[in-house]
Formats: sequence, C-alpha cells, structure tokens
Amino acid sequence: MALPSPNLDDRRFQQLVDEAKRYVRRRAPEWTDHNVSDPGVTLIETFAYLVDQLLYRLNRVPDKNYTAFLDLLGIRLFPPAAASADVDFWLSAPQPDTVTLAPGTEVTTVGGDAEEAVVFATTGELRIVPSELMRLVTAFRTGEQTDRTGELAEGGDVPAFQAAPQPGDALLFGLPTAVPRCVVAVRLDSRVEGIGVDPRQPPLVWEAWDGGGWQRCESGEDSTGGLNRPGEIVLYVPAGHTASVIGGTRAGWLRCRVTEAQPGQPFYSESPTVREAAVFTVGGTMTVEHAETESDVPLGVSEGVAGQTFRLARPPVLLDGEPPVVEVSSADGWQRWDLVEHFGRSGPADRHVRIDATTGEFTFPPALREPDGTLRLCGAVPAKGARIRVARYRTGGGPAGNVARGAISVLRSSVPYIARVDNREEASGGVAGETVENAKLRAPQALRIQERAVTAEDYEIIAGQAAPSLRRVRCMPAADEAGAVRVLVVPDAVA
Repeated sequence: MALPSPNLDDRRFQQLVDEAKRYVRRRAPEWTDHNVSDPGVTLIETFAYLVDQLLYRLNRVPDKNYTAFLDLLGIRLFPPAAASADVDFWLSAPQPDTVTLAPGTEVTTVGGDAEEAVVFATTGELRIVPSELMRLVTAFRTGEQTDRTGELAEGGDVPAFQAAPQPGDALLFGLPTAVPRCVVAVRLDSRVEGIGVDPRQPPLVWEAWDGGGWQRCESGEDSTGGLNRPGEIVLYVPAGHTASVIGGTRAGWLRCRVTEAQPGQPFYSESPTVREAAVFTVGGTMTVEHAETESDVPLGVSEGVAGQTFRLARPPVLLDGEPPVVEVSSADGWQRWDLVEHFGRSGPADRHVRIDATTGEFTFPPALREPDGTLRLCGAVPAKGARIRVARYRTGGGPAGNVARGAISVLRSSVPYIARVDNREEASGGVAGETVENAKLRAPQALRIQERAVTAEDYEIIAGQAAPSLRRVRCMPAADEAGAVRVLVVPDAVA
C-alpha cells in the first residue's frame, strides 16, 4: 500500500476563473460582459494564472515532507545510473609506437538545434599497441604443429589447414606482444583453393589466447571470402589477450580455427592457401559511460560544528562506479573522509561523511545529546576554517545515454592519430533517478523486508532494488533442491 498523496488545494486555472466569475455575478451584477475580450476578464485570467502557480508550489510541500520522512527511515531516492557502450577508436594510419588514450577521454553524439550532444567518457586507459606478424604456425586437429614462417617468407603457398580440412584445424598468427582491446587487421593474399565453402559464411572462427584458453574474437569486415581471395579481416581483440609460448615461441597469439559446419552450411573440400600475410593495428576499443568526471570541486569552509551539510552545484552523483572522494584541508595537507551509509557505527575520531546522491548533499557527523546533558560525537568534525572539497566525482546518467548503434561518432577530446570513433552496439543501462512517487511505493516494502528475504516477494523486491534497470523479476522454487529458490530476471532492453 502506497502512502497517501494529498493535495492541499486541487483547484486549477479554469476552476479559479469560473469561481471568480460567479463571485462577480453576486457582487457586481451590472457587469454583464464575461467574454474573454473584456478587460476585466483578462485581469481575472491573469490573477487566476498567478494563483494556479502558487497552488502548484504549495502542493509540492508534501513531496518535501515525504522526502524528509523517508530519510528519517533510512530510505533515500535512488540516483540515476549511467549508460555504457564499447566505442572503437580508429587510427588515421598504423603507428610505429603505442597510442595511449587517458581515462576520461570524451566522445559525444552529434548535437543539433533540437537536442544537445550526449557526452560519454572512457572508463579506463586504452593502449593501442602496434603489431606485426612474427610467426605463422599451422596446427592440425591431430595435434601436429608446423612453423610456416620460413615458407611464407620465401613466397610459397602455405596450406592453412590439412589437405582435407577437419574441424579443429587452425592457422596461428604470432604477434610480438599481446594486443588487448586493440582492433587488428589481418591482410592475406589467399588463393581460390578452399573449394566448397560459401564465401559469405565460411566455417571459421577467430580466437585470441587469454592465458587460460582461446577466447573468441568478434570480427568485422572480412573481404577474403573464407581465406579464398586477397583481402583483410578486421578483428576486435578481447581485453584478456596475453602473450604465451606456443611451439617454442613466446608471442601474442591469434588463430583462425575451422568449426563444425552448421546444417545447410557448405564445408571445405580442400584447404585454402596463403601466399602473403601481414598483421597491423588499426584501432582500439574501450568502454565509455554517459558520465562526466568533476575534479577538485569546492564545497565550502567548515564552521567547526557538528552536523554540517554542503551541497554540490552540479548534482546528481553517480554511485555505480568509483565513489566520490571527499577531502578536508589540514596542517598535514588534504585528508580523505570516507563515505558511510549512516553514523551508527562511527566513533568520535572517525572521518566519515554521508551523501545524498540525488541532491548532491554531503552531511558530516552530528552530535547527539545524552540524558545527562553531554554531547556524543558521531564522528570527527572538520576544524573551523578548514576547506572542504570533492576531489573527484562522476555526474550525469539517465536514459538520455541509451543512444543507438553508431550514434557516438564525435571525438570531443583531442587525441593525436585518432581519426574517428563509433559504437558497434547501442548504449544501455541508463536509468533515470527515482521519483518521490516510486519511493512512496517502495517505502512500505523496504520497512517490511528489512534487508532480509523470507517470502518469494522479498527476493523479487531486493533484486529489483539491486538493479533498478530490470523490467521483470520472478522468484520460483528450485525444483532440484529443497529450500532453495531461483530468481529469474528480465533486463529492460529485452522486455
């Protein structure tokens, strides 16, 4: 059951106008022209408009009271969540040295008159490492491995697989070092000898070694037609790619492996051959999020008393990643204060602070009066005159970041040798901040379950709170184990 939502005054503009006209008929019967063209009616409508605005603001007072009441119960509005996507950064040309993109590199959508550009920032450092072909090895399903680098250098035709290819045969490419998160182009001069396959759907998969096994690489454009003609294959190397020793050579290994043919898919009757091969890095991939990082934001100056509050000029604060860093100046420099959910376990010397992520308000520990009149500090108090700042926090988020595939196409930060950017998949995960109306519905549930799950509904409520972007949550008994349950979730993008 939701908390009731009263209106202190539910009259609207037209009702105010009609009420004023009825009053005019009683108090001034000689005023007979009540059409909108009458100057007196114009004044009535003007004052009705002003009163309507006052009533709107008056009816917002209960929302503030609800928010304060929920805060007393330990229930705060959920802040927005930031959308994220993988963005490819394409080099203007292969570079001999590593190109580094710092965390926080900004990219945007294309803005216009109707809407502003949506800003995204990289979540980590991206190193676009140069690469080249160092070793070419054939590995057959039988376990036989042969180094073909010398044959390739002499200009001979190197068979990629066995004479009659079998699922599991592979052609391995050794690079001088691992290229995690890089976009690599494999250029091959192949001959039309891999008879039998459909060049649009060859039974091949590209993989990268991650130290524990082969991890599949997403592939882009493939103009080789299943290694049957000269062309290039663009590979998106996963983040776990690492160097290892294969065939006595330590390298960053990629491979092209023959897979089982799917129903209706043609298979190789003969092995394709490779006469020339080259590998080079053309870009890199990094996760971006719809958030901006603010640094060294001043909050104010401490008055040296308990229970001080300070508010950011640019809320909300995103908490779904790195938490904000609060610092207070001292004789020894800037001291970091830790974020806590409450001050119930804080001692008098603990440098703790609370945050309301939705409003951007930071609250320092209060002092509680004991029965004997003494004050008990619930945490340390910043010294009088000490400067308070947020060294780093993230703001943004919301559904505006859920942009379509290919929408992120502008490099906002200046990065040498980067020609263009794009996102292969749509951005997802952006959720608006919680409304007071939703908090009213959530409050009775939160008070009932008290962070524990007893009934199936309790599991569903807790799962929904942990991931606000979920569309549906269902809890069902586990058929194979007594006393266990299964929680089924459906993301918002799927429902």
